[in-house]
Amino acid sequence: MKILSKVILTIMILSFFTSINLNAQKMQSDNGDGTYTNPVIASDFPDPDVILVDDTYYMVNTTMFIFPGVTVLKSKDLVNWEYCSNAVQRFDFSRCYNLDCCSRYGHGQWATSLKYYNGRFYLLFITLDEGGFICSATKPEGRWKITRLPKGFYDPGLFFDDDGRIYVAHGYSEIHMTELDKNFAPITEDSLIIKGDIRRGLEGTHVYKINGYYYLYCTYGGLDGIQVAFRSKNIYGPYEEKVVMSEETHGPNFGIHQGALIKTQTGEWWTMLFVDSGPFGRFPSLQPVTWVDGWPMVGIDGHAVVKYKKPNVGKVYPIKVLPTSDEFETKTLGMQWGWNHNPEPTKWSLTENPGYLRLKTVKIVDSLQKARNTFTQRIIAYYSDSLASIAATKMDFGKMKEGDVAGLAVFQDPYAFIGIKKVNGKNFIIMVNNGKTIDSSAVEGSTIYLSASAIYGSGAAHYFDGKAAPGTGTASFSYSLDNQSFVNIGDVLNMRFNLKIFTGNKFCLFNFPTKETGGYVDFDWFRTSAGLITSTGK
Repeated sequence: MKILSKVILTIMILSFFTSINLNAQKMQSDNGDGTYTNPVIASDFPDPDVILVDDTYYMVNTTMFIFPGVTVLKSKDLVNWEYCSNAVQRFDFSRCYNLDCCSRYGHGQWATSLKYYNGRFYLLFITLDEGGFICSATKPEGRWKITRLPKGFYDPGLFFDDDGRIYVAHGYSEIHMTELDKNFAPITEDSLIIKGDIRRGLEGTHVYKINGYYYLYCTYGGLDGIQVAFRSKNIYGPYEEKVVMSEETHGPNFGIHQGALIKTQTGEWWTMLFVDSGPFGRFPSLQPVTWVDGWPMVGIDGHAVVKYKKPNVGKVYPIKVLPTSDEFETKTLGMQWGWNHNPEPTKWSLTENPGYLRLKTVKIVDSLQKARNTFTQRIIAYYSDSLASIAATKMDFGKMKEGDVAGLAVFQDPYAFIGIKKVNGKNFIIMVNNGKTIDSSAVEGSTIYLSASAIYGSGAAHYFDGKAAPGTGTASFSYSLDNQSFVNIGDVLNMRFNLKIFTGNKFCLFNFPTKETGGYVDFDWFRTSAGLITSTGK
C-alpha cells in the first residue's frame, strides 16, 4: 500500500459507515430561513435555460455525450430543483456515440433553448458534428420526440413572436437571426444583426420580447465571463448593447455568465446563469434582476449575490435534495444516472439479479475512456470547505473473466479509479491514475467495498483547462473487505476541468474487458455522503 503523496488526508466517512448524519442542507441551496446560497445547485448543470409554465419552473442543461441526457429539471420556487426528465434517451446519429472507433468527448448536445408554445414544450440544440435537433413534448415528464433539422444553429435562442412567426438567434462572436417555418427549417437567409465588440466569444443567445423591445441576452463566455443584453424595437435591429453583469470578485460567482431571464408569478425578475466552478463542472447561480432604464441589471450594486432572499413565488415550498444514492431495487434507472455515450442495452440489467445493477463486459478495450456501459453520475459539492463528496459501492466480482477490470472511478481528463483486475486467474485490487497502475495487491473472496473521496473547497486551487482558479480538485480511493475497515490505496488524482471532455468530473461504475468478453459484476448499492477532511501531515 502506498501512502497518499504530499499530504495525508484523513476523511471520516459518515453516513454509510456510521449512524452519524450531517445536515442535508449542506448540499442544498435552501437555507431554511427564507434565504438561499449560491450556487443554486453545486454540481454540473451548465448552459441553463429556464421557463415558467403555470406554477412550475423548468430548466434544461447541457449533458453532451451522456445519455439518457438533455436533462430537464423542475422547481416551484427557482431554488429547490428536482429531476423532471432526460429528454434524449440515446443518440443514434453517429457510431461515435457508441464509442465505435471514435467518441464525442467535448462534443454532443450543446446549449439548449427551452420554450413553451401552444401547449407544447420545445428543446432546440446543436451538436457540432451532426447539426441541429428539436425535441418536443406535451408533458415534460413524458416521452420527448426528437427530430433532426436540415440546418443547425450554434447556441440557438428559439423565439415565438406574438404573431406566430418563429425565429432563432444564433452564432459565435457574430449573432445572426433566421426565421423558421413550423417544422423549424429556415425560410430566410441568416441575417447578421450583432458583431460582438467587447471581445471575441459572444454567444449563448436567448431571445425575449418585453415591453415592446426585443432583448437578446448573451454572454462573452469563458472563465471570466461577461453577461450582456441587447435591445431593439425590430427583431433584426439595430441593437443597443449593455453590460449587465461582469463579476471580477474571486469566489463562487467569479465570471458568472450565460443563461435565462425569468419573471415570477408575482412580477419579480431573476436570472439563472452559471459559473465555471472547476473540476466538478459548471454550477448554476440564481441572481436577482432589477430593471434600470429598460435594462435588466443583474445582482445587487453591480455584484452577484452569494446568500440572498428567495424569490417570491406566492407560496413557500419544501426543501428538496437531488437524489444521489441508489440501492438498485427498482426496474428503472434513477434520473441522476447517465451512461458515458450510448449504452449497449443487452449488457446491463436491474432485473437479472434483482436488487443489483449487473454490468456485463461489452467490447475489448485498453482503457476506461473507451469502455462501453460506463455508468456515471454528477458529483455534488457540499457548501463547506471541510466536507468531501464521498461515493462507495459494494461489488460482487465472482464472475469476472481473465483481463476484466471493474470498479469505481472519478472520470474526466485526467481520470483515476479503484477496482478489481483479474490476472492469471487471480484477483487484484488496483488503483489506476490516468492510465498508470499506481498500486496493486491480491485479494481473496468475491465481494469488495470501494470508495472514492472527491474534495472540493473554495479556499485552495483547482485548474480550469490548465489555468489556476478558486477551488480544489483532488480525489483519493480506498477499499474494504468487510465494510468496516477501509484501506487507502494509490495516490491522489489532481482533478481538472479539461475542455477535451467538457463535462465535470463524475463518479462512475464500470466493467470492461481487456482479453475476452462474457464476464460480469453485480453492484449491490451505490451510496454517497459527506466526509470530514482533516490534514494530518505533509
